[in-house]
This record gives sequence, C-alpha cells and structure tokens, in this order.
Amino acid sequence: MGLRPVFTPLDTRLERKPCPTMTIDAASPPATRQELFNRLAELDIRVQTIEHPAVFTVAESEALERDIAGGHTKNLFLKDAKGRLFLIIAHAQTGIDLKSLHKRLGAARFSFGKADLMKTVLGVSPGSVTAFALINDPTGRVSVVIDQALMEFDTINCHPLENTATTSIAREDLLRFIRACGHTPSVTDLTSTVE
Repeated sequence: MGLRPVFTPLDTRLERKPCPTMTIDAASPPATRQELFNRLAELDIRVQTIEHPAVFTVAESEALERDIAGGHTKNLFLKDAKGRLFLIIAHAQTGIDLKSLHKRLGAARFSFGKADLMKTVLGVSPGSVTAFALINDPTGRVSVVIDQALMEFDTINCHPLENTATTSIAREDLLRFIRACGHTPSVTDLTSTVE
C-alpha cells in the first residue's frame, strides 16, 4: 500500500493556550481537511498525516495498522429509537454488539444513522466517519462515546474528514479537540455487556 507522509505545518511553541471558541456554526458548510488542520493548529495540537488509497472498512484498514503506529479507530454513527445521535469511537479490534450497547449507554435500540443525516450533522460520508467530524457539530447533536481500549494508546489514528488519509494525534490532544468542539466524551468499556 503506497503511504506518503504529509506533515501539517503547526506552531512549535510548547505553551498550551486555552481552546479558542468554535467559529463553525450549524449553517456553515462542512469543514474541509485544511480547515480541520487549521483548527488543530489554532489549538496548538500537533498531528502527522499519511496519505493512502481510500479505505472503507476495518478490513481494508488492516494494512495501515502495520504501517502506522498507534491505536486505529472504527467509528459508528448511530441513532437510537428516540432519535438521539451517537458517535462511537472504538479501537479497530473491539467487537461491538449493538444489541447490548444501547443498554450499556442507557439509550433506546440503535440503528445506523443514514448517510444523508451523517452528511448533515457530521459533514462526512460513509467510510469517512471520524472523531474529527465533530468539528461540524457545534450544536452538540451527537453524543460522543470513546472505547476504553482506545485510551490505552498514546497515539490515536483517525481519518482527517476523508478516508484517503490517516492523521495521528496524541490521546490527550484528541480529547482536547473533542471538548473544543463542544462535546463531552464518555469513555466506556464497549466490550462490557448489560444483562
């Protein structure tokens, strides 16, 4: 698989600044990859991005796991029977049982969110769902759930709004980015079951 590193130009200062206020609103068009990188730079978050052929499934992503260090993600955009939206950010190898997950999260039964709803709320298409898409949800329509297993990695790998690249980000910086987007992530053991 042809991987090509792309280093995003980011501020090299060591001081951390408080997160600036989001400037994207619900009426704005979805953020582009460059706008995402600009936002990360505003937050003094350093990332590294690798270009690669488009991947649509976890199986297609397995080759990347050998070439890119860190925790790799799979992301589920879910809607419960009450209309609440969830972004599940899981370790790529975590088995998720949707029939029991809704109980674990105190939600109604889950179904996958439709592509048009995903595009409206997160600004991405199927195959490109990512934690970084929260930049497009400033009103907080989506509840964010992160797999506890993913938090064991110092570096986490996510698509930068497109499935033709993978961006590596430090675990704490990813959490800070999510909070800067107006979301409070819930870290949960996604393999646990509720009887």
